[in-house]
Formats: sequence, structure tokens, C-alpha cells
Amino acid sequence: MNATRATRPQAATKPIRWAADAVATMREGARLRLDYSAQSLWRVDRLIEEIRREGAPYAAVETALRGFGAYGGEVVARCTGAEWWETGGDHWIRTPDGRLWDPIEEARRCYAGDGSLRLLCREATR
Repeated sequence: MNATRATRPQAATKPIRWAADAVATMREGARLRLDYSAQSLWRVDRLIEEIRREGAPYAAVETALRGFGAYGGEVVARCTGAEWWETGGDHWIRTPDGRLWDPIEEARRCYAGDGSLRLLCREATR
């Protein structure tokens, strides 16, 4: 583990775990490899869209969406040097330019048909 990762703020603990759980679940269950690259968010967006089209109730996919959002946030963090912030149980990414992003909410919006983790990452890395 490099020094940067070893000194990440406490707010990153839960989202990093949620993202890792999503990666493991996708690898084991769907045979889908997620490598924390911006390109991998295309696959995540498509997967969320497939789940939505299948009509799964939100309560049944809430934990998976949180994991996908955390994964998207972790992609942004790794691409930009952003940090996780936490307030009142909500987790955001703050990019070095001071902008705040809510990738977990973006995953929920994607499930509702009105969001994209890929586009959030593209905007955050500009």
C-alpha cells in the first residue's frame, strides 16, 4: 500500500469498503472485472440500466447502488486525487479544485434513468 492510500481520511473507510464489495460481487457473480478505470464506468452504467429494466424494486438494489456509487467515487478519487468527505452519514467526493460530487446519489439517479457515473467522472476529471 502506498503512502497516499495509507493516510486517507476516516471518511473514506466505508466508501472504499463498499466499492471493494461491489468489485468482488461483480467479479464473482457476474464475471465482470472492474479495474477502477474511468472506462469501467461504462460497464457500471450499463449494468445499472439492466437492473432498472428488469424492474427490481429499489429496496432490493439499494445496497448494490451504494456500492456502484462508491466505486464511481473511488474511480474519481484515484484519477484526480480527490478525497471522501462524510457528513451526517452521507459521503461525497471533493476534488482538488474544491468541487463536491455525490457519486452514490448519481448511482441512484442512474437507476431512476437520469444519471451516469461515467459522465460524473468525466466532469470531475476536467
